[in-house]
Amino acid sequence: MEYRQLGASGLKVPVLSFGTGTFGGGGDFFKAWGNTQTDEAARLVNLCLDAGITLFDTANVYSQGLSEEILGKAIIGLRDKIILSTKATFKMGSGPNDFGSSRFHLIKSCEDSLRRLKTDYIDIYHMHGFDGNTPVEETLSALNDLITAGKIRYIACSNFSGWHLMKSLSVSEKYGWSRYIAHQAHYSLISREFEWELMPLGVDQNIGTIVWSPLSAGRLGGKYRRGQPIPPEGRIAQGGGEGPEVSEEFFFHLIDVLDEVAAETEKTVAQVALNWLLQRPTVSNVVIGARNEEQLRQNLGAVGWNLNLEQVKKLDAASDKSPIYPYWHQRKNTALNPLPDFYGKVSR
Repeated sequence: MEYRQLGASGLKVPVLSFGTGTFGGGGDFFKAWGNTQTDEAARLVNLCLDAGITLFDTANVYSQGLSEEILGKAIIGLRDKIILSTKATFKMGSGPNDFGSSRFHLIKSCEDSLRRLKTDYIDIYHMHGFDGNTPVEETLSALNDLITAGKIRYIACSNFSGWHLMKSLSVSEKYGWSRYIAHQAHYSLISREFEWELMPLGVDQNIGTIVWSPLSAGRLGGKYRRGQPIPPEGRIAQGGGEGPEVSEEFFFHLIDVLDEVAAETEKTVAQVALNWLLQRPTVSNVVIGARNEEQLRQNLGAVGWNLNLEQVKKLDAASDKSPIYPYWHQRKNTALNPLPDFYGKVSR
């Protein structure tokens, strides 16, 4: 398992992490993700560790705490072997202070997560989304206090826009507080909007990218084919999908090219889609999920090899979309606004 530096921190993380949104199956939305309970969760955790995956990602909102509780039980006796990541911000109750990134909510959320995870500290604590109602200074001051108290070790964010992240970094620098080292972002061959602003920001500010939904809620898992019905057992059919709608013409052309590259490499469509992400600028880690051991073993096959330059460019061309303003205007003059070096990591 390859390890990479996470942003400007000294922390090294495996290029794959295991996402536990499938743990618990609470509510219709998360039930569509999966319904993994404690015994199977423990088997999946140990399978990950055997493969070199030491980073486990969860969130308090996943099945309203059930995911954290099950993961906490699954890692008993293993805490010193793993890197633990969880999140706060989204709604966890009916009260007016049961959501957001206020000092009040974050300190309570952190204490609750520590209790559910049965641990004294969280390695990476993410703001699951930006809270436009709370001053950035209040959020970052509270997070810095939690670091000083030894309850969290690093902070990261998720689903921020460019100005959300840049303002946060500026406030941290102004007061000498800990800064976000990573951005957990939605990114895949279907959804490349991350490249328009957040990736250049990551390059400039040395922010590591942790990719969520790398297979676009299963669309890139290899089961979707032209002229065939949507797989009934998948997240999309069961109401657990996220991400923008795409045209059938775009999607099935991309699937055709993925099939072609998969045949060339003797890998699966999902493995090709994951490997493509691992060769993109700023990407430190890709979160993989699995409902069972078979899915996990298949996803593990995304590492230990690399697409070549021709294959990466073929996939880039098939997945390219015209950006919205101001990015289409900036791309008319890349001498002033150079694009990230998309092929710096690719084998030639």
